[in-house]
Amino acid sequence: MNEKRDHGGGIDAAIATYGGTRAEWLDLSTGINPVPYPLPQLPDDAWTALPDQAAFARLYALARSYWNIPKNAAMIGATGASAIIAALPHALSGQNVHIPGPTYNEHGAAFQAAGWTMDPPHDAMVAVHPNNPDGHEWPETDLNAPITIIDESFGDVAPGKTLVHLATRPGTVVLKSFGKFWGLAGLRLGFAIGDPAIIAKLTDLLGPWQISGPALAIGAEALADPAWADETRTRLAGDADRLDHLLTGNGAEILGGTTLFRLYKVKDASAAQHQLAQHHVWSRTFPYAPDWLRLGLPAPNRWAQLEAAF
Repeated sequence: MNEKRDHGGGIDAAIATYGGTRAEWLDLSTGINPVPYPLPQLPDDAWTALPDQAAFARLYALARSYWNIPKNAAMIGATGASAIIAALPHALSGQNVHIPGPTYNEHGAAFQAAGWTMDPPHDAMVAVHPNNPDGHEWPETDLNAPITIIDESFGDVAPGKTLVHLATRPGTVVLKSFGKFWGLAGLRLGFAIGDPAIIAKLTDLLGPWQISGPALAIGAEALADPAWADETRTRLAGDADRLDHLLTGNGAEILGGTTLFRLYKVKDASAAQHQLAQHHVWSRTFPYAPDWLRLGLPAPNRWAQLEAAF
């Protein structure tokens, strides 16, 4: 599968159509925290040396503590959850996978590229928890396939709802994405947690030095700062309410989402996207749902631009 898949982003294309500069655009097409974790000062060897085992060990120890990962669950980090998603089907034994949708489309693309089919009976299941784009949360009683992949890329907004304790079950892998909640998507850092046999195969597939020195250092600093995370969740919850109030006041209906992105039903999503783009606000539409519009949160100093667009 080499065709381009539907995602958020694409500000370059929006600029080509509607003009403006990147700095003038408010990109609400992704679910990335608009107030990122403040970058720490990095030692020179984070850039100049091959990452050593001590840096990996520090990051993994802090990740285990932060996410309360069970001791008998294995873990591997990589250059973003997307790298893990692409490699994971090759680390699993099976032929058929169930991916309830609509959901993040890279899962289906990765399994198909690895030769899996979507036909029952299913050897594996992928559950995005909370789901992208509607925020659906999976009860663990529904996750009973022999191989179960639980994608918690947006889960850090609600840590009390994590299913990471299921990582002790054979055949289960839980995915974590660093870039979204911490707002550092360009850093490229993600984790797979679960069945040691599957994680061992993933480790072989991903190869050595699969996380950069800067990502190891920055990720460790952020995971060691729970106070920032708590403050961020409070701000995100307030801003999500503010966004809901703005949209419903302009005739939209709330369909779901998380506190990093909100999904709305509108009369015509393409028309709404066009209206917002004229004010250099970029939104997310979906080819399978012409009345769905998804918006991320603006940074605190960009609300006026969004409000003016309506």
